[in-house]
Amino acid sequence: MRKSLVVLSIGVALHEAAHAQSSVTLYGLIDNGVEYVSNVRVSPGTGKSLVQLDASSGLRSSRWGLRGAEDLGGGLKAIFVLENGFDANSGRLAQGGAEFGRQAYVGIATPYGSFTMGRQYDSVVDFVGPLGVADQWASHRGAHPGDLDNLHNSVRTNNALKYTSVNYRGLTFGGVYSFGAQPGQFTRNQVYSLGIGYTRGPVSLGLAYLNVRNPNVSFFGDNPNGGGVAANNLAVSTNPVFSGYASAHAYQVIAAGGAYTIGAAALGATYSNTKFIGLGDTATSGPDPLRYTGSAVFNNAEFSVRYQLTPALLLGAAYDFTKGSSVSSSLPGVANTGAKYHQFALGADYSLSHRTDVYLLAIYQKASGVDSSGQQAVASITGVTAAARNHAVLVRAGLRVYF
Repeated sequence: MRKSLVVLSIGVALHEAAHAQSSVTLYGLIDNGVEYVSNVRVSPGTGKSLVQLDASSGLRSSRWGLRGAEDLGGGLKAIFVLENGFDANSGRLAQGGAEFGRQAYVGIATPYGSFTMGRQYDSVVDFVGPLGVADQWASHRGAHPGDLDNLHNSVRTNNALKYTSVNYRGLTFGGVYSFGAQPGQFTRNQVYSLGIGYTRGPVSLGLAYLNVRNPNVSFFGDNPNGGGVAANNLAVSTNPVFSGYASAHAYQVIAAGGAYTIGAAALGATYSNTKFIGLGDTATSGPDPLRYTGSAVFNNAEFSVRYQLTPALLLGAAYDFTKGSSVSSSLPGVANTGAKYHQFALGADYSLSHRTDVYLLAIYQKASGVDSSGQQAVASITGVTAAARNHAVLVRAGLRVYF
């Protein structure tokens, strides 16, 4: 009897020790606020001001998630993340209705880096995104027009293999590859990206490359109710910046960014070159009602400054400029000379505690030229219905709580 009790005690101890080496963390945040937007289009040529309660585009979108790790010994760990996005005002799922639309992956962490599989962020998001103001204090509304370069992570990559290095004295690097899953056509719908970052002392730098084949289907249309640029939440009515280029055979982004901290201040800049390549691929990519040919190219430059006025109060200011190229068309009478967008942002974030803050954000955008819809360009603040005119103002006051 005594021997049995000893064996049982040892078994219980080993079981508890095994569980002590595993962990699962529940985390999340809720971000909600009141917005004022000018010149919201209600009918062609007619704009009205809008005041709304909005939980979809705060400093960080509302979410909850589970993060876990299990020690496998020998420096190896099994890891996973399941992250859900939601609208706090309606309770609806975000990311097109995906249960875990923000992230869903499993993998192995080693002393040389981590290898993961699932729905994940691309290298532009990982290495350059954090250097832009949208990831810091300007919210999704402060992303580049239409988030055309995906620096603010509007789109995730499905079916992805990912490698992320450990930190080598401030240097990190990684890459993502997504299978197209098309029999006999290995490059169709594929996605791949590479990135490198460096942070040491006051300096932070990032460089990344992203390439997507048939982006209207494989990238912009990768949510459960998505059908591509022209059929989901990136439709022409809400995003005329680039949704007219749904027929592109490939989508490419080259992005770089940097920041330098001087005392309580930090100066930042990002640059991106975004291309919609091989327009007119209606067989495998998407519609092309304006019969565009060749490529559409966007160059974007952002300059910013932020200042930690007190331990609790952060102030920020930014200017962003986007220039689109002219685009050829085989349709008589169509002449797309490209569009330009000037965007200014001001923000203030005040921490009430280590988990709760309040913030105020103001954005002004002005557009000119011809956008992807073939019409005179109108203001297109990210996540807001395209304006009826070439300029728009957005003001947001919000509250964010972490848990």
